[in-house]
Amino acid sequence: MSPETLTPARASARRVLLAERDALGDLADSLGQPFDAAVAALAACRGRVTVTGMGKSGHVARKIAATMASTGTLAQFVHPAEASHGDLGMIGRDDVVLALSNSGNTPELSDIIAYTRRFGIPLIGMTRRSDGALAQAGDVSLVLPPHPEACPLGLAPTTSTTLMMALGDALAVALLEARGFSARDFQVFHPGGRLGKALLRVEEVMHKGEALPLVTPDTPMSRTLIEMSRKGFGCVGIVESLSPDGPPGPLLGIVTDGDLRRNMSADLVQRPAKDIMTRNPRTVPPTLLAAEALHVMNGEARPITNLFVLDEGRPVGFIHMHDLLRAGVD
Repeated sequence: MSPETLTPARASARRVLLAERDALGDLADSLGQPFDAAVAALAACRGRVTVTGMGKSGHVARKIAATMASTGTLAQFVHPAEASHGDLGMIGRDDVVLALSNSGNTPELSDIIAYTRRFGIPLIGMTRRSDGALAQAGDVSLVLPPHPEACPLGLAPTTSTTLMMALGDALAVALLEARGFSARDFQVFHPGGRLGKALLRVEEVMHKGEALPLVTPDTPMSRTLIEMSRKGFGCVGIVESLSPDGPPGPLLGIVTDGDLRRNMSADLVQRPAKDIMTRNPRTVPPTLLAAEALHVMNGEARPITNLFVLDEGRPVGFIHMHDLLRAGVD
């Protein structure tokens, strides 16, 4: 799109976005040893990561603390002004402090800086001024590239807060990867909403124990039908063996309503389950994502509505499509 076709509002927005894009590119290129040192200090933290900042930097600091907390790093936000009136007690000797200040000379940070120096608490500064008080006092200084604010007056925090936000995300993700934080760990911190449902595991929604419909291969279909009706899933698993004192044997096959229709005859109820069963049915492991289990049900030419859950070939659970839909998996 040529500049001539832009409205004044869109032209203004484009200038802001391009300015911030260029600043982010320079930030990525400027990462060096201080970033490694910051990640190492945060990873070694035995307490909490305390993130602090004043004004717009404070809003960014709150978001960084929340992102770290949601990705496995114990983190909190402490307001610097409140810290001077008692909240310094929220900062422990085993903590690491991450302080944000564009100018590096925010007066409200002085008490927190002094507190970290007095008690030997590691201090990481995120600032645009390498000669500011924060950078000079910190154990590690993350210095932002000297890009002007995108505001035409050069006053409103715009580019600087974008850089802080992005650098905070970079720290959180580097920590996540360093700790081997998994999707399963992520689900623990995000149990609600669509994200929680997307990370739900089969083992969290499956039926297990006495609820499993199971018979052995030589069980007459008369008894197999009773087990099938009693458990109410429209399906029964055929296992090598059943024991009241131990786990069932390996799954050999299943009998479904469809198998009954295909084998309908006068002697059906006298025949053994092994004559009616479908061998090698689709199954899933307990650690599979529930959304993937739904894909297994729908993913082939003949959709199915239920799956046995196997661990080393033995059934440990059973899952019906209705269980997934009730759990909000789609």
